[in-house]
Amino acid sequence: MSNNTATMQESFPMTGGDGSYSYANNSYFQRQCANASKSMIEEAIAEKLDVQALSTKTFCLADLGCSVGPNTFVAIQHIVGPVERRYLALGLKSHIPEFQVFFNDHAANDFNTLFASLPTERRMPDEILDKNSPAWNKGRVHHTGAPYEVAHAYAAQFDKDMRNFLNARAKELVVGGIMVLIMSTLPDGTSPYRSPPRALYDILESCLMETGIISEAQADSFNHPLYRPSLEQLTALVERNGCFSIERMELTNPASKLDGPMSGHAYTMHVRATIERLVAKHFRSDSVDQLFHLFFKKIENMSRQLELDPKEEIQRFVVLKRK
Repeated sequence: MSNNTATMQESFPMTGGDGSYSYANNSYFQRQCANASKSMIEEAIAEKLDVQALSTKTFCLADLGCSVGPNTFVAIQHIVGPVERRYLALGLKSHIPEFQVFFNDHAANDFNTLFASLPTERRMPDEILDKNSPAWNKGRVHHTGAPYEVAHAYAAQFDKDMRNFLNARAKELVVGGIMVLIMSTLPDGTSPYRSPPRALYDILESCLMETGIISEAQADSFNHPLYRPSLEQLTALVERNGCFSIERMELTNPASKLDGPMSGHAYTMHVRATIERLVAKHFRSDSVDQLFHLFFKKIENMSRQLELDPKEEIQRFVVLKRK
């Protein structure tokens, strides 16, 4: 009698995680092996890859044995870079394809750590970190209360990101399909300079400067990557995309569902859960406790003022239909 039950063969992948004995932190030699072939890969692509014969808009790559950590991204970049340069050398900049990468390894491989270490493009506008730019966001962690140039830089970045988002979703949805978005936006008629969480950012900025363990330069280089679009901006983006019709777009008020005012402790825990990893990555991780302890004390001192502030509607419910 045959046994048709599928079984998974035992596997012994590289040590996962990012600890002292992990493959991610102990694979320098393997990275050098990949780097040793970099020039040969570039030469092969430049001389042998006939990009003009490619009709696809998607260029697929696969790493069969990606393991854990940054080495696989280094190896993939050794291919992506030369392919892009090949297109540019032939005057085909507008034909550079989208790159789709497949990572393959043992089923027990630590893919969570692998994808957590994916290199990300900057989600902040370059101008706000440039000391020579009028959009340099010195002394602030957000665009609220900042000069016009800062808010404009945030808005331009949101436009770019949202265009990419809508284009990607348009490829996924069939004609007639719908997409529901629940997102933070500005209340109607509100200026980006008066974004509802203004008090939050004022307190966070003062805490960063007062902890004493964060330099002024470090504080100046930290910006929270959050932007709330206006109704007009969001509508214009959808209309310019041209792939969706707006079936419904209205504000909701999550604050109205709360039983009462949020305590200083609960509010601090809420903020910390949202941005702690961002703060810890930018500054020393041992500064996080001190930062949020000071944040809590400031929130407690002004809790009455915060309770008196109007609960503004900052969540928008949107239904888009694929044309």
